[in-house]
Amino acid sequence: MAGPVQSIERAAAILRLLAAGPQRLGLGEVAASLGLAKGTTHGILRTLQLVDFVEQDAATGKYQLGAALLHLGTSYLDVNELRSRSINWADALAARSGEAVRLGTPLEGRVLVIHHVFRPDDTLQTLDVGALLPLHASSLGKVLLAFGTANLDAAVDAGLDAYTRHTLAHADELTHALAEIRENGWGSEVQEMSMGEAGVAAPIRGHGGLVVGAIGLSGPVERICDVRGRPELKLLTVLREAARAISRNLGAARW
Repeated sequence: MAGPVQSIERAAAILRLLAAGPQRLGLGEVAASLGLAKGTTHGILRTLQLVDFVEQDAATGKYQLGAALLHLGTSYLDVNELRSRSINWADALAARSGEAVRLGTPLEGRVLVIHHVFRPDDTLQTLDVGALLPLHASSLGKVLLAFGTANLDAAVDAGLDAYTRHTLAHADELTHALAEIRENGWGSEVQEMSMGEAGVAAPIRGHGGLVVGAIGLSGPVERICDVRGRPELKLLTVLREAARAISRNLGAARW
C-alpha cells in the first residue's frame, strides 16, 4: 500500500494554519510555524494560489484562504446538511404558499436542485431533484450569483443563453439585476427560462453569514406574480420566513 504524499500533507497543514487565525500570514510566518524551509513553503503556497485555494494580498504579500476553498467547504454542507436541515421547512413552505418549492446549490456553473416539494394540489408535476438550472435565468441561480456563492465572471464567460425574450442575456443587465437582489434580499425571474413560468428565491446562510444555497417558489406567472409582474407579497413573506428559519438552523447569526 502506498504511503502518504508529503507535499499534500504539507499543503493541508498550510491550509489548516491559515484557517486557524483571523489574520493573514507572511511566507516567513507560515514556514516558521510549520518548521518548513522558505523555498518549500513558497512553492506550495504558489501552487495553492494558482488553484485559488490561497490568495495573496498585493500590498503586504501575506496569504489567506482563497474563495475556491471556501466554496469547496460549503459544497459539503450543501449536499449533506443543507437538504436534511431544510426538508421540514420546505414542506411547510409548500403548504403555506400553495406553490412548488425547490432548494438549489451551485454545481459546475449551474444550479443543482437538491430538493423539490410539489405544489400541494392534484396537477401533474415532474420531480426536479437532480436537475441543473441556468444561473442567470432562474431565481435560485440569480440569488446564488448575487451573493457570490456562484461565480459571476465564469457564468458570463460561459455565455448567457437567451431562453426567452425576457432572459437577461447581457452582462450589464444581469449585473444591475444582481445589485437589486442584494439590496432587496430576494430575487425573481419572470418568464426568463420558460414562457408562462415565474419564480422567486431567497438566500440561505450558514455559519458566518455565508450564503450556502437558495430556496425558491415556482409556478405559473399568474400564481407567483401580481398584476404588475412583481412577486406576490404574501409569497415573499412566507418564503423569507422559511429562508431565515433554515439559516438559523444552520447556525447563521444574520440573514
